[in-house]
Amino acid sequence: MTQPIYGDGAIRRDGLYGSSIENTYAGVLSFMRRKYTRDLTGADVVISGVPLDLAVTFRPGARLGPAAVRAASVQLAELKPFPWGFDPFDDLAVIDYGDCWFDAHNPLTITPSIVEHARTILASGAKMLTFGGDHYITYPLLKAHAEKFGKPLSLIHFDAHCDTWADDSPDSLNHGTMFYKAIKDGLIDPKRSVQVGIRTWNDDFMGMNVLDAPWVHANGAQATLDRIIEIVGDNPTYLTFDIDCLDPAFAPGTGTPVPAGLSSAQALHIIRGMEPVKLIGMDVVEVSPPFDQSEITALAAAHIAADLLCVLRNQKLKGRF
Repeated sequence: MTQPIYGDGAIRRDGLYGSSIENTYAGVLSFMRRKYTRDLTGADVVISGVPLDLAVTFRPGARLGPAAVRAASVQLAELKPFPWGFDPFDDLAVIDYGDCWFDAHNPLTITPSIVEHARTILASGAKMLTFGGDHYITYPLLKAHAEKFGKPLSLIHFDAHCDTWADDSPDSLNHGTMFYKAIKDGLIDPKRSVQVGIRTWNDDFMGMNVLDAPWVHANGAQATLDRIIEIVGDNPTYLTFDIDCLDPAFAPGTGTPVPAGLSSAQALHIIRGMEPVKLIGMDVVEVSPPFDQSEITALAAAHIAADLLCVLRNQKLKGRF
């Protein structure tokens, strides 16, 4: 019988399955205490961070987001996740790969560095769950995923902002224009993509299906989930969650907060119902710890990420991974 690991499972665990016994207030802070390794062998899902906030248009700090989400995940590693009632790591092999390295002082190299980071992981056959960093990181991640899975992909985009403002500069770093570029590049199909929680205006949403925040509030989380599944169908789908989709009451620690957003309860209900979706990659972005209060933003991001892992675990067991 395998003896339990007491403490620092992130660096002491030999295999990729199972959980360790940890003091929540101590130890190496990988996401949910997963093994820290660059060995991709056997991994189903790879956690990594992209600590970039050079593309923000208001408050910085998202470069500290990956570390904050890892730190906020300690309680999630202590008990079986609610409402699932199982340990996802009994069946799903998940590693923490650490952070993508890029030269922040040489901006033109940042996008290629993130693309190459993603290519390396995707080449192993593993799926990616990435922590930002600002939302620009989704653009190079989409490039790598479209190479792997074929384009155009569907996009499920949770956000207060549509991020489709026009930008025809090939070298710009702007977290408000990357989906304009992704549509122009043919990486995503706007007709089979959906934006959830939007509450800022754009004269041209570029054909994206928009379930704005008032629509979600009026129709409810279950109706929102049903409509998302209807829109993306069985198309390979990338899911990106900008934490400012949540109302600032639930996520103050972000760069561009907007009132009247989704609650944590609404968002988690929707995320937990993603099992029918053909998820090929995911990210959670825009956590900015300098503006957080009592870690509630990082906690929300960690719970979203943990629920996504539980969804993937169920997909794997049903042969839909």
